[in-house]
Amino acid sequence: MKKAFISLEEVKRINETYPTPFYLYDEQGIRENARALREAFSWNPGFREYFAVKATPNPSILRILHEEGCGMDCSSMTELMLSEACGIRGQDIMFSSNDTPPEEYLFAEKLGAIINLDDFSNIEELKECLGHIPETICLRFNPGGYFRIANTIMDNPQDAKYGMTEEQLFEAYRILKGYGVKNFGIHAFLASNTVTNEYYPALARQLFQLAARVRTECGVDISFVNLSGGIGIAYRPEDSPNDIRVIGEGVRRAYEEILVPAGLQNVRIFTELGRFMLAPFGALLSKVIHFKDIYKHYAGVDACAVNLMRPAMYGAYHHITVLGKENLPCEHMYDVTGSLCENNDKFAVDRMLPMLEKGDYLFIHDAGAHGFAMGYNYNGKLWCAELLLRPDRSVRLIRRAQTAADYFATLDVDEDVRDYLLKH
Repeated sequence: MKKAFISLEEVKRINETYPTPFYLYDEQGIRENARALREAFSWNPGFREYFAVKATPNPSILRILHEEGCGMDCSSMTELMLSEACGIRGQDIMFSSNDTPPEEYLFAEKLGAIINLDDFSNIEELKECLGHIPETICLRFNPGGYFRIANTIMDNPQDAKYGMTEEQLFEAYRILKGYGVKNFGIHAFLASNTVTNEYYPALARQLFQLAARVRTECGVDISFVNLSGGIGIAYRPEDSPNDIRVIGEGVRRAYEEILVPAGLQNVRIFTELGRFMLAPFGALLSKVIHFKDIYKHYAGVDACAVNLMRPAMYGAYHHITVLGKENLPCEHMYDVTGSLCENNDKFAVDRMLPMLEKGDYLFIHDAGAHGFAMGYNYNGKLWCAELLLRPDRSVRLIRRAQTAADYFATLDVDEDVRDYLLKH
């Protein structure tokens, strides 16, 4: 059973200052999870987690993770800027992008970030842009075909726009060696949101074997292997969560079986997790404001898909706890909806919940990653606030709610129109 990390009484107190909807992040949970990850890979002295900034791009969150030893995985100019603003520079940043504008390479180089090239043609583009190739370069690999674990298809890399073929990868290492690169990395992301302890070890074996072949065939020693993301979470209460310690041990066994005999016993292991690091430790809090009974029973809330678009976009499941009614039977079926002019604006469809009343607070679980970050302004809806629940149970505002003035600020309109909008 999923449990909310905050009580009804606490939410009521918060709501006196901050109106719903709002995001709430659990600092204690975030720190403990980061420490568990670090412990699981402590067998590798060079291990580093590069948090995927795109998952939760808030400087307060980034600083917490950096304090816990994490670097940052950035994929855009603004994510690089955000990391720099938090005091994160140099090889504490992994710049993994695709279809990359030259100015972003230039800024990544200025910060001293590790550049992870997505495509074979990026080598010459980078050389032309910077006038040289940095001494440390990572390459992204796409094996094509289908990625399987125990005859189960996990994903189909052949349909992904990311990475290089094996032939391109090997040629790229030869070229980069000739350009004087001294530190080489390899990276791959082959499946998303996997809820199995076997994914990382299986991916690691594939990349470790590739690293051994690169050494033999290209005369290049891989300095680090970036296992990227893909470790998922159990969104549904009946699902079993991943065990990061079991995962770390599985990667260790593959390391000792493949890399050590190949003379690559000093390879550093990197990860770039987002969902695993943050999703369970962030929630969207919303209040029931309306009921509608036609062919179905609808419970309308004051949040909508602009606040959390995963259910509308993917049909994704997010568990809902009705605060204060955790122990009541779930005997009533509802579609939990927002107010957008789109029929897919539903947080839940045919969901069994306790009987709802106006004013009930809903704790929408596992929204800490790819939640607020994917927000938008359709229907003129404004982004909500982000709050941080501190270990002492106090709450801090880490992003204020968007205002109408923010929304209208970028419009090119007559002064009288702007004045009218801002007055209202």
